[in-house]
Amino acid sequence: MTITVSDIHRYPIKGLSHEPLEAIALRAGDAVPGDRRYAIAHGASRFDAADPQWHSKRQFLMLMTNERLAALDTRLDHATGQLTIQRDGRRVAGGDLNSQVGRDLISQFLSAYLGREALGTPKIVEAPGISFTDKRDPLISIINRATVQDVERVVRKPVDALRFRGNLLIAGADPWAEFGWIGKTVRIGEAVVRIVERIDRCAATNVDPTSGARDRNIPRALEEGFGHQDCGVYAQVLEAGTVRRGDPVAVLDQGDA
Repeated sequence: MTITVSDIHRYPIKGLSHEPLEAIALRAGDAVPGDRRYAIAHGASRFDAADPQWHSKRQFLMLMTNERLAALDTRLDHATGQLTIQRDGRRVAGGDLNSQVGRDLISQFLSAYLGREALGTPKIVEAPGISFTDKRDPLISIINRATVQDVERVVRKPVDALRFRGNLLIAGADPWAEFGWIGKTVRIGEAVVRIVERIDRCAATNVDPTSGARDRNIPRALEEGFGHQDCGVYAQVLEAGTVRRGDPVAVLDQGDA
């Protein structure tokens, strides 16, 4: 069966909604361009804007602890920096992330929206050249739709693949086939990647990506059904190239890249 890229996603702001893409130009040794470019530092965060560095997710607002973020529909215009936030189809906030005034407007909204959860006044932050993913190294994440369907079998309820917040979703592979790709090179469209490790899942996957309801226990279901808490794999980009929806995915022999 042919394996293809079914969806391409990036998350411009860590913890907020996804941006669907038709294509993405991957760069060697880099994460998905624009993915997790920004994060929302909570009021108790150790993030230092004067010396911006990668930090673990616990320094930021995130779905694992702030599930109400999932109820916000966000759109970022990458050309202008304008962020628009909607809830239930209605615009509730907006601001230019290229300006301090715009960031302050977003911070004020999030502070009021989350209340005590924000641990003070949250701030939109960035660190040039750094993607605020859960891994310090610049990697992309790949989710196998067949694997998610197998998780549904165990959960006995629908499981939206968006719960796993992956960059590339693939279709046509056998369930869990991606775990056998660890250490191998894979051609995805024009790009070549190396699959480096499985993705350990946390309570963020318990949150419905649309409503914000904490309505599943995905890590427990993974543990009970499969003996681990992993879903999806991380990959390092070895050769740059454009990846488009519908592109083929092919596992290569070691060294063929």
